[in-house]
Amino acid sequence: VQLQASGGGLVQPGGSLRLSCTASGFRSINVLGWYRQAPEKQRELVAVVTSGVRKNYADSVKGRFTVSRDHAKNAVYLQMNSLEPEDTAIYYCYARNAWGAVWGQGTQVTVSS
Repeated sequence: VQLQASGGGLVQPGGSLRLSCTASGFRSINVLGWYRQAPEKQRELVAVVTSGVRKNYADSVKGRFTVSRDHAKNAVYLQMNSLEPEDTAIYYCYARNAWGAVWGQGTQVTVSS
């Protein structure tokens, strides 16, 4: 079972990034999405797709971030626009099915001028 994430990096405030995550060896996923953890803070939900269609967002990213899922590729994407310094964190891909959950290795997103 593996979640392979990519797309992080350094971007200026107001810029955009797109994160990608592909799940392998993990079937019947009913929750797929993204969490993040900033320095000295707890890990928090960013955006997830549940039951294939419902999308849940953290209040802090609503209107700026868009999560999408490709069932055929077993992948999830996070389009992040209007990035703010407060979005700086390690972003983790997350997947859950009826038997358990798995985390990806994390990708660093840094928003700074």
